[in-house]
Amino acid sequence: MKRGRAVGALIGLSGGTFLYTTAEALPIGLLLPMAVDLAVSPPRVGMLVTAYGAVVMVASVPLTALVRRVPRRRLLSALLAGFVLSTVVTALTSTFALLLVARMVTATTHALFWAVVVPAAAELFRPALRGRVVAVVFAGGTVALALGVPAGTWLGDRAGWRASFLAVAGLGAVVLVVVAALLPSTRPEDGHAARGATPDARRFWLLVAMAVLTTAGAIAAYTYVAIFVTEVSGFSASAVGAVLFVRGIASVLGILAIGALLDRSPWLALLTTVALQSAALLGLYTFGRRPSASVGLIALAGLAFAAFTATLGGLVLQVAPGRSDLAAAAVSAAVNVGITAGAFVGGLALPSHGVRATVLIGALLGVAALVLALGERLIRPALRHRLGVDSRPAGVGGGPSDSSASRRGTPIPWAEGRARR
Repeated sequence: MKRGRAVGALIGLSGGTFLYTTAEALPIGLLLPMAVDLAVSPPRVGMLVTAYGAVVMVASVPLTALVRRVPRRRLLSALLAGFVLSTVVTALTSTFALLLVARMVTATTHALFWAVVVPAAAELFRPALRGRVVAVVFAGGTVALALGVPAGTWLGDRAGWRASFLAVAGLGAVVLVVVAALLPSTRPEDGHAARGATPDARRFWLLVAMAVLTTAGAIAAYTYVAIFVTEVSGFSASAVGAVLFVRGIASVLGILAIGALLDRSPWLALLTTVALQSAALLGLYTFGRRPSASVGLIALAGLAFAAFTATLGGLVLQVAPGRSDLAAAAVSAAVNVGITAGAFVGGLALPSHGVRATVLIGALLGVAALVLALGERLIRPALRHRLGVDSRPAGVGGGPSDSSASRRGTPIPWAEGRARR
């Protein structure tokens, strides 16, 4: 495949992550105008975000298994077409019930898109570039939070919330054309990213647990960051947008910077990003009353979490104990569990312990994820030594260094079996 075409297809896939992240979060910024126009309460509009995440959480794995034999270009093109149509219906409907149905359709395509997009993008380039390719894909979602959602909110405030969704649908049509024209039509099982490079069931499930804990920690703090900035750091309400913009820019820088490290040492990248987020949130809990320190630490936490999400995508391609798309679907579901749990736990702590408690909870959840990872790194060599197995660490960016038996791990029941028929 020519490099120019591969780059164009990668940009299209990154554009898809931008669209889905923007569409998922847009009702948050347009909560009040949507509630007024549809004659419902703001909490009911908030249900659009909660229900969306629930669909992604539940549907990711079974839907990915169902379409496991569909060629990448055909599947991704169909998903983007479904995204465009459901977003247009979202913009044009006059009833909340139909709006909810349209959002659930969008969420269903979202669940499949995020499971397939990482292996599809990785197969466009040689394996040595996987980390940088994954970073570009995830950069689309990060840019959506930094620019897409604020821009959509700004447009909705001036032209109505429907105009924002129509604009997203229009961009979706452009991305659909790019992906349909440039993405190669390969069978899912044929690419070099179809399965984990060094399959390892133990580390895969560790990755899933860390995805839940680290995401929950990030969201527990981020959900209530506006309250923290005004009540603890002493900023005015009008300054919240500027603080979040700084965080968004830092997030983009973090996801772009992690690519090279992800290619060389993905597990080091994982530990670094989780540790950095935990340290930033602990610092925010301790020094959050100082305005300049608060802004810097909020930005650092955003940088770390964005880099963490890209690291998850890269490591799925490394340790998936079976098909990488099914493993990616499981990690995507885990991230959505973390989002839901983080917002819920933060909401429980806020009334009784104040907004600083949400930041502390976020930091401690990250520390728990770090303890899990470090514990696995310490226990595994000792266990291998006792069993008489080669204790060298698994290969990271180059060739594998474990014995074939230790690398294979135990296949995920739903990832093997049917995939080899």
